Amino acid sequence: MLKINDLTVAVNDGETEILKGLTLEIPAGEVHAIMGPNGAGKSTLSYALTGRDGYDISGGSIDYLGNDLTEMEPEERAAAGLFLSFQYPLEIPGVPTMTFLKTALNAQRKARGEDELTAPEFLKKARAIAADLKIKPDMLKRPLNVGFSGGEKKRMEIFQMLMLEPKFLVMDETDSGLDVDALRIVADGVNRLRNPERGMLVITHYQRLLDYIVPDKVHVLVDGKIAATGDADFAKTLESEGYDKYAA
Repeated sequence: MLKINDLTVAVNDGETEILKGLTLEIPAGEVHAIMGPNGAGKSTLSYALTGRDGYDISGGSIDYLGNDLTEMEPEERAAAGLFLSFQYPLEIPGVPTMTFLKTALNAQRKARGEDELTAPEFLKKARAIAADLKIKPDMLKRPLNVGFSGGEKKRMEIFQMLMLEPKFLVMDETDSGLDVDALRIVADGVNRLRNPERGMLVITHYQRLLDYIVPDKVHVLVDGKIAATGDADFAKTLESEGYDKYAA
């Protein structure tokens, strides 16, 4: 589903190389986790996949569902089913949450040649998902993420994820700022989307998230490359032993 081969990514107008020949393959139906120290390139990988400005791909390739992802604009990647859950979700004053989401959802559906959802269809779906995630109705009436706590912002991202139903999820430290109860709710939402046609990449510093979202494989990212790979239990080893032994 997602095949990354010898990927090199630089920032600062190409002066600082962050990813240095990263190779990774995630088949449909699998959840892969990436762990590693600060500065290893975890967030850079998520930004390169979703097409953020300033992250220059200087080598290698990214194949997504048989397409060259690097040739697609960010909005094309989103319409093709790629979703990024940010480590620090943005606040957008003046933009109502529901207006934003309905516009995004129908823009993606239109780009795929699908019928747009009517207002009643959209509201019915939104209310059902919000109830499952314990999102209060007044949260949906606010501008996007404005006045939300860290946990509320993450819960709102899972709400967006369930509404959009993407084909491939990239979660960049989704557990950041969550207490145990919020972590469980967020993980339950993510696990609802697990199916044989969907892939997931979970980026995290801590093993605790992987108690709730159990991965098929765990990768260690160190100095811009995958240094080791193991099963779900490998995350517990990394938590206890750290990453020093994998450093070049």
